[in-house]
Amino acid sequence: MRLRADLTLLLVAVLWGSAFAAQRAAAQLGSVYLFNGARFLLAALLLAPFAFRKKPAPRQWVWMCVAGTVLFIASAFQQVGLLTTGAGNAGFLTSLYVVVVPLVMWIGWKEKPRAVAVAAVILAGLGAFLLSTAGRYQATPGDAWELAGAAFWAVHVVVLGKYAATYDAISFSAGQLAVGSALNLLASSWIERPNLALPGPLAFAILYTAVVSLGLGYTLQIWGQKRTPPTDAAILLSLESVFAVVAGALVFREVLAPLQIAGCALILGAVVLSQARAWGRIQSGVESDARN
Repeated sequence: MRLRADLTLLLVAVLWGSAFAAQRAAAQLGSVYLFNGARFLLAALLLAPFAFRKKPAPRQWVWMCVAGTVLFIASAFQQVGLLTTGAGNAGFLTSLYVVVVPLVMWIGWKEKPRAVAVAAVILAGLGAFLLSTAGRYQATPGDAWELAGAAFWAVHVVVLGKYAATYDAISFSAGQLAVGSALNLLASSWIERPNLALPGPLAFAILYTAVVSLGLGYTLQIWGQKRTPPTDAAILLSLESVFAVVAGALVFREVLAPLQIAGCALILGAVVLSQARAWGRIQSGVESDARN
């Protein structure tokens, strides 16, 4: 079951990475809250027929609202940052949530990270730096927004790992997306004064990210995190940056520099290191079954 959960989170990283190109395209059109609100709403509607087959407990509503609010803040910071920073900086700074997750776990729940997990987190952070910036980081105005977003992405990962795991994945995903959509659309009407005649590229970005990274991705994330510790989940999900660069190379014809390839290798190494103990347990279980 743990192996299946880890492979599920790997698939989520692929889905999120492929959607990053669509998010960049939307940011270039200057859309933040309308983009996020529309794609969250569409994703929630797509999940609605499969969700809430039984009435959620009051406590589930509480955590769906908490997760949706954190999701609103994190995605807004990320999209605002993309208006004034490059994709490299955004990818690196966003991926730093993998470093923040064990800190949140330690401060909030007194769960001291394992030495192996700390080493994997450091590897992943260094890999993200090389991958996203090719070793040349230049500060831009949007970087502060991306860094703030990374902190909230970390909180979101922890909330899902600690609280969403006890509830149905589809209904929880639909609920948090509905909350995030409502907050984004309210912000859009107040800040952006949106034009509902959406340009074709923006409409496509909304449709693609709603179906792929939100409706499918967040539902699978909740299911996978039921069986994977938050720190390990964050390291697996950090592969998003690798797949985002691959998507950028395919869509925007960007060429990977040698340092970026080295960054990919470091992130992959971090994932392997973080999963070493889990794989050891799986192997021990297989050998035990064979002896029995």
